[in-house]
Amino acid sequence: MTARLNLMAGPVAAKTMKHIIAAGKALADSTLPFATQELVKLRASQINGCAGCIDMHTKEAAAGGETSVRLNLVAAWREATVFTEAERAALELTEQGTRIADAAGGVTDEAWANAAKYYDEEQLAALVCAIALINAFNRGNVITQQPAGDYQVGQFG
Repeated sequence: MTARLNLMAGPVAAKTMKHIIAAGKALADSTLPFATQELVKLRASQINGCAGCIDMHTKEAAAGGETSVRLNLVAAWREATVFTEAERAALELTEQGTRIADAAGGVTDEAWANAAKYYDEEQLAALVCAIALINAFNRGNVITQQPAGDYQVGQFG
């Protein structure tokens, strides 16, 4: 499979992507747990069908100590017993924030309140940013049909 477009080749796309990547790196300095960040990125990428991001975030999560059982169950997290209540709240917020067009009003007050039970304001801000950024990456990759499978841990920084 060959991508339709190299997003890092042209000046406008490359500059834009570098800013999105830099924004994502700011999340590493947040107190939102690494595992939660990767689970959120993986779930949004599954919903959006972004093979490149699924490849990347399963590998990054595994390198960070995440188990294959938890990674394999992210798509069915509601029925899985391996996630904490906080992670479940983050995954619900991720799904609603990713599927905005599927529900009138977007993210429900209940989903937001549930996430707020487990995450402080700074962590909620990081969670919202992580969801927004991964959706931006997913859309760019899906539109341009970026291939997956060759990602190496740490490849982008």
